[in-house]
Amino acid sequence: MFSEKVKIFSGSSNPELAQKICRELGQPLGKMYISRFKSGEIYVHYEEPVRNCDVFIVQSFSDPINENFVELLVMIDAAKRASARTINLVLPYYGYSRQERKAAPREPISAKLVADVLTTAGANRIITIDLHAAAIQGFFNIPVDHLTALDLITNHLKQMKIENPIVVSPDAGRASTAEKLANYLDSPFAIMIKKRPKHNESVITHIIGEVEGQTPIIIEDLIDTGSTIVNVVEGLKEKGANDSIVCATHPVFSGPALSRLDHPNIREVVVTDSITLPDEKPERFKVLSVGHLLADAIQIIMQGGSISTLFKSRGV
Repeated sequence: MFSEKVKIFSGSSNPELAQKICRELGQPLGKMYISRFKSGEIYVHYEEPVRNCDVFIVQSFSDPINENFVELLVMIDAAKRASARTINLVLPYYGYSRQERKAAPREPISAKLVADVLTTAGANRIITIDLHAAAIQGFFNIPVDHLTALDLITNHLKQMKIENPIVVSPDAGRASTAEKLANYLDSPFAIMIKKRPKHNESVITHIIGEVEGQTPIIIEDLIDTGSTIVNVVEGLKEKGANDSIVCATHPVFSGPALSRLDHPNIREVVVTDSITLPDEKPERFKVLSVGHLLADAIQIIMQGGSISTLFKSRGV
């Protein structure tokens, strides 16, 4: 057993990932009862003592995001009232992260609101992976361990032995990540320039970089509806590129995204299990587990050490 005073519990969003984390740590998953009243209200009950324990709650903000968010708040409150020593949130996917700034008048900054609510509810630490914007760490007044799945994805791509790879950033915002991946793979990289007429829609206007005869590796932090990725893939194909490999940490996959990404010009879709995917999915989807990464982070937090040792880039 990792420690009798460390207890890991799972919300409803991703119990499979919580089990993987516990297996890595040699720790049993904490017993938790979660139910809904007929009115829709959420009820939780810790079925084992947590007094003076360091509690870790695993919950992704996946669909239904608002249900999972409120469920997490109720779990935090129950742990606090049961006299937990610390309440540490393992949020593999931090929802509302795309609303991290005001892009138009009279808009909210919802990522900041979520941070305030989690802190006020009683969270003492946040552990998350590949935030949409790294600056979201500054929305919290408690420690935030911002992990990345880039090394995990890089190792998988190296095993594929891709011929003539070129890393492609689907927009300027992902350029820094694309440059890191290109350096790890010792390959060139390109940037797509796009505009967004409205939410979940985009139009590719320019491609900076030579992609003809190359195998594009498209890197994103998350994929939502998949429409942007398909536009990027088709735009690259028109420029003479080979079939693309699509990589993203968070498979949000709203609406028809799974079928949309089962595209003839996509060789493989590489994602992680930060969000639970259905068992039935196209063969071109490859799911990498972040269980080991999160388990290592929990171990470092409890036993001491530097989180940066988990990454090739010590600047993470």
